[in-house]
Amino acid sequence: MSKPMIVAELSGNHNGSLDRAIELMEKAHACGADAIKIQTYTEDSLTLDSKRDEFLLKGGLWGGMTYYELYKKAKTPREWMKPLFEHAKAHGILLFSSPFSFEDVDCLEEAGCPIYKIASYELNDLKLIDYCASKGKPMVMSTGLATFEEIVRAVEVVRSHKIEDLTLLHCESRYPADPTKFNLLSIPYLKEQFKCKTGLSNHALGDELDIAAIALGADMIEKHFTDDRSKGGVDSAFSMDVADLTKLVKDAKMVSQALGVKEVKLQDDEWGMRNGRRSYYLVKPMKKGEVLTIEHVKSVRPALGLEPYLIDTLIGKRATCDLESPIPLKAEDFN
Repeated sequence: MSKPMIVAELSGNHNGSLDRAIELMEKAHACGADAIKIQTYTEDSLTLDSKRDEFLLKGGLWGGMTYYELYKKAKTPREWMKPLFEHAKAHGILLFSSPFSFEDVDCLEEAGCPIYKIASYELNDLKLIDYCASKGKPMVMSTGLATFEEIVRAVEVVRSHKIEDLTLLHCESRYPADPTKFNLLSIPYLKEQFKCKTGLSNHALGDELDIAAIALGADMIEKHFTDDRSKGGVDSAFSMDVADLTKLVKDAKMVSQALGVKEVKLQDDEWGMRNGRRSYYLVKPMKKGEVLTIEHVKSVRPALGLEPYLIDTLIGKRATCDLESPIPLKAEDFN
């Protein structure tokens, strides 16, 4: 199995600084991330400036803020898109984004975004999905909070634009996520049902769940990233840092190599090691014409004698010549 794409999500961990966003992008790339993802929106792309109760976040990392206040603080402004994508291209970094409105998509098209990601909470916005898909580029969609029927509808919209490069990310949409609620078997299930690439969008610390997802066939792992959680940021509490990302990249490569192929297969260097297995040796000398009995033989290491599964085919046959012991038992010495 090839190594899955490791995607570092910057989200709002840039703390409102374009320079910091570029710095985080460079650090994630240096750690071995295959791609960097950002989010493109304004507070007005996502919500209304209202203090009505339903617009107030309760509990969790952002409790007490309104949606509008959170998104205003966390946004990666549209005017950053061009410099971010130009910097990425100049430095060989694959950068892509999640848009949240038609205007965001237009901005990303102008900046040269090569892939579009649909966030979990937008999977029911078929108009947005359709507009992204109309650009004809590879797409990634997170499926957190979605029913199977909702995923079907979203995929049908993408497929209507003849897009073959589609990745569905299983996602546990809590921030931070609860490892006991991940249901990782959704990853191979989605791959089987939709005949597309699948993966995991993970908001939990540590890479245990990522490794499990890779073992289940994940083609992409997406995780939030910051260089140092102590520097803060709206998502820093559940973001991997430099050490975490470096470890994930290393572990993902190792596990992908360890998975191998879906068959029983000996490695080239293992054929020689088979000589250390068991075989039957003659442990009592025999005269020509003498009948071989089980008392004449023993199953021992190394494997230079008769394969153990063949012993019953030889018991009861006569020696064709005098035989010393101990020697490997050979079928050609009996008839």
